Amino acid sequence: MRVAIVGAGISGVTCARALLDRGVEVELIDRGRAPGGRLASPRVHDRRVDIGAAYFTAKEPDFVAAVKHWNELGAVREWTDTLDVYSPDGHSRSTGPIRYAAPDGLRSLVTGSLPTDVRSQNEIGALAELDHDAVVLAMPDPQAARLAPDAFDWVEYEPVIAVAAGWSQRRWPVADAAFVNDDPDLTLIADDGSRRGDGAAVLVAHTTADLARAHLDAPDGAIAPVLAAVGRVLGVDAEPEWTHVHRWTFAKPVNTHGDSEFGLVTHQGRPLGACGDTWCPSGAPRVESAYLSGHRLGTALAERLG
Repeated sequence: MRVAIVGAGISGVTCARALLDRGVEVELIDRGRAPGGRLASPRVHDRRVDIGAAYFTAKEPDFVAAVKHWNELGAVREWTDTLDVYSPDGHSRSTGPIRYAAPDGLRSLVTGSLPTDVRSQNEIGALAELDHDAVVLAMPDPQAARLAPDAFDWVEYEPVIAVAAGWSQRRWPVADAAFVNDDPDLTLIADDGSRRGDGAAVLVAHTTADLARAHLDAPDGAIAPVLAAVGRVLGVDAEPEWTHVHRWTFAKPVNTHGDSEFGLVTHQGRPLGACGDTWCPSGAPRVESAYLSGHRLGTALAERLG
């Protein structure tokens, strides 16, 4: 049996590993230059910068076990349990679960777990292009809906633009990261030097969906308003030495698939699966839910294929 998995983010790679562990042949296909999906951490000015997911948490036992293994390998580190909160009412701090980060960037959790090669820079235009016995769509719902619009009740996503900026030295009060509430331009600012553990004077800011929509066609136009907002929130008045911008057209789900851990139907005469962070019966979409969804779908699909 051969399964095509379209999407080499953490859910697709985890699904591939579950299938291969059960003797099913897998082909991983991804439209990007490198695997990782929204766990993106490109090399910018000679260091990795996390411009996708800001961090991850671990709650469910299966994912906690995976995180423990990554920690033992040195692939992840406990980062912080306290984040600053900025709002029109002022500044406070919020304590919650441990947030984990990766010294080599979150993408390393995907690339370091690859169970097989990836057909990169290969965009699938129609499911009929694939002659496999089953297909898995491991990508944001709007992208999956283009390939199989009638397969599932797909969830909408909001866009985000991530702007990374580097200075010669730290010029802000934030220790680790900050939620920015009720702001017209920003939702999150992360200290990437703190997150990565190398002390670099680098901030990564995530825009609101409204600001992202206004600049989706030309993302560089978001740099100036984002830097102005960072200055307004953190009091940073010096211009950065460099900036880097990335557009996430499908960044954040606005809904979920309810109690479903994954999708698996018969579509056009063969099994069609779907997995990712929107399949999260135990909570909100996050890295953990994407990992678990991929693993659970891979296990179920292997059983169906026999």
